[in-house]
Amino acid sequence: MDNILRIAVQKKGRLSDDSLKLIKECGIKFNNGTGKLMAASTNFPMEFLFLRDDDIPGYVQDGIADIGIVGGNEAEEKDKDVDTVKKLGFSKCRLSLAIDKNEVYNIVQDFEGKSLATSYPKILGDYLKSQNVNAEINEISGSVEIAPSIGLAYGICDIVSSGSTLMSNGLKEVEVIYKSEAVLLANKNLSQAKRETLDKFIFRIEAVQAAKNNKYILMNAPNDAIDQIIKVLPGMKSPTVMPLADEGWSSVHTVIREDDFWDIIEELRGAGAEGILVVPIEKMIL
Repeated sequence: MDNILRIAVQKKGRLSDDSLKLIKECGIKFNNGTGKLMAASTNFPMEFLFLRDDDIPGYVQDGIADIGIVGGNEAEEKDKDVDTVKKLGFSKCRLSLAIDKNEVYNIVQDFEGKSLATSYPKILGDYLKSQNVNAEINEISGSVEIAPSIGLAYGICDIVSSGSTLMSNGLKEVEVIYKSEAVLLANKNLSQAKRETLDKFIFRIEAVQAAKNNKYILMNAPNDAIDQIIKVLPGMKSPTVMPLADEGWSSVHTVIREDDFWDIIEELRGAGAEGILVVPIEKMIL
């Protein structure tokens, strides 16, 4: 069928796990047995290719895959002619400059005339150019962190999550040059039928994302406190207010951003709210 969307996903690793988790949360069922390089959904027009992450942008550009999930850093570095249609909010990391922990560092211009080792020469080159810094870029793969200790480079530019790998190699992070997260790429020449399938997929993703960012809360309150509680709540439109069996009391229900909850909890209690419950949302259609 010409509406079947072929998606490229990293074949193993954290990005793969997070990508497949999202797809399953979107209600898309498939069986990717151990070692399989292809799979098909049983309830959605989608086929899967399990590939190396750095190959995915090129496969999407060439139409071998219609869409692909990859780290933003890989998409930026490969610089293929594809559309970035959605940021996915997981597998977040940063691309940073690091030097020997005993070196003194002030500003990025300290790298003028120095050598840097990296697996991301394009991103690093673009950043240095934007800062008017001339440095030698040594492109290497593998264990970039050892470059300073073996005399290959003064510093490195590499992906950082917790920073523990840098510390274990006697390095310190001094500049963040790129913040990355998983992104959904799409071929620029999708057929109308495949684009409609992609729109349905994005709709599901957005419903899952909205649910993760919001919580359903309900609380009991005396009726004379309802107006004040509603003023405190930053939720969606007008909250639901339902009378309780106890006369003079009501239950207030609404949806709020999880990040807002801890900022307003004391205000809610101060306004008279009691028995506050916070409930996760599985899907949320806006």
